[in-house]
Amino acid sequence: MDVLQQPRSEAPARMEPLAKLPVFWALEGKRVIVAGGSDAAAWKAELLAACGAEVHVYADELSDTFGTLVLRGAEHPQGGFIHHCHAWDETIFAGAAIAIADCGEDGEAKAFFDAARIAGVPVNVIDKPALCQFQFGSIVNRSPVVVSISTDGAAPILAQAIRRRIETLLPQTLKGWAGLAQSLRDRINERLAPGPLRRAFWEKFVDRAFSSLDTPEEGVGGQLLKEAERLREAPAHSKGRVTLVGAGPGDAELLTLKAVRALQAADVILFDDLVSSEVLELARREAKRMLVGKRGGRTSCRQEDINDMMVKLAKAGKRVVRLKSGDPMIFGRAGEEIAHLDRESIPVDIIPGITAASAMASRLGISLTHRDHAQSVRFITGHSRHGGLPVDVDWTAVADPHTTTVFYMGGRTAPLIADRLVEEGLSPETPAIVISDVSRATERDWSGTLATIPDGIAQIGYDNPVLIAVGSALAARQTVARDTNDFDSDHRLVMGAR
Repeated sequence: MDVLQQPRSEAPARMEPLAKLPVFWALEGKRVIVAGGSDAAAWKAELLAACGAEVHVYADELSDTFGTLVLRGAEHPQGGFIHHCHAWDETIFAGAAIAIADCGEDGEAKAFFDAARIAGVPVNVIDKPALCQFQFGSIVNRSPVVVSISTDGAAPILAQAIRRRIETLLPQTLKGWAGLAQSLRDRINERLAPGPLRRAFWEKFVDRAFSSLDTPEEGVGGQLLKEAERLREAPAHSKGRVTLVGAGPGDAELLTLKAVRALQAADVILFDDLVSSEVLELARREAKRMLVGKRGGRTSCRQEDINDMMVKLAKAGKRVVRLKSGDPMIFGRAGEEIAHLDRESIPVDIIPGITAASAMASRLGISLTHRDHAQSVRFITGHSRHGGLPVDVDWTAVADPHTTTVFYMGGRTAPLIADRLVEEGLSPETPAIVISDVSRATERDWSGTLATIPDGIAQIGYDNPVLIAVGSALAARQTVARDTNDFDSDHRLVMGAR
């Protein structure tokens, strides 16, 4: 099979340098030290006690916040606070798991750090990075699921912003599902051996957890154990499946959450040549990646070979992601692949992606439909199997002045498209846009008219994926901008290429 291979398809990228090693530390029943009675020290003490630690606090006086915390006690059944009403000294470190201090004087901070080091106790002096062997991150708590974010002290506000975003992605009900998983783990391991069956069970568990808005109902654990037993008794039903995933136009932030989950669950990823490296980096690191690119005028993998590959991998029990640029259901040959998988009785799912036309409209701040200009929108392939204009298109209908038409893969036929639309009666002054590499760092766009499309494609080129849009709705924002004297380059509406 003739497949275009590139270095990025051989394996996931190696781990890049880390500022700090992220580690999760078990502190249940351990003795830890906090020196200082400030609010900052209180926050660290509360965090340690929440992990089940016995927190020994050394301070002559406690702030009101710290005093209230000690009186209230810890939420964790094994956590607690013991207040020693005197300053720390070198004798307190014996048997401690970690030591934390909030010191007002640099000399005291250095002395605390040195004393902890000599005793072999990992140490952190608050707000003094040079005297910290470990750092605290910004925390998302769905315990037993815990997410910690660190910027290596460079930008705490950034870490907090990242935490807020993650908070919105992880429902509060995840805590209950994670607790259920923890309680079931040993019993699932007894029923299912390591490998495809056990992985299939947990993937279904994860799907259930993220699709539910409620905490697990009473008795759901027993139901899940029965599912594991059925899976063990009927392994033939655990064959793999194929998921067609839309990778969008290139910007990884335009992926759907469901697409990211599919990439994280995949055993094998068959990806198109146009899929960006940023999107591939979101995949499970252990997943095998195989480039099956199809590009006009270049060496490509045959569709028949891709179909056979999906079937072979799925019958081997693999979870296959067929990763397509844009939306798999728009000019992605999804229909052919679905039909082939159906004939082989391979389960198939489809996860849509943002198609290039929608991304173009968003990037340029234009609407493809407009009640004063365009009441419909068409997506049309820009070339036939033989490279010329598609012959089975009703070009008279395409020339409708009340429709926005977007041509995909029409870079090489752009002048022919313009000529044909003019022949069919569409005004040569109809607004037109040519854009390549939508949403990527290499994006370029040109605005003009139907008559000047050849100039536009000459400026943009067609080595990279090109879209051509035609229709009066494309100029609607320009008209509004002129009327409000706000028409400038900041609106990305100036004629010519960028």
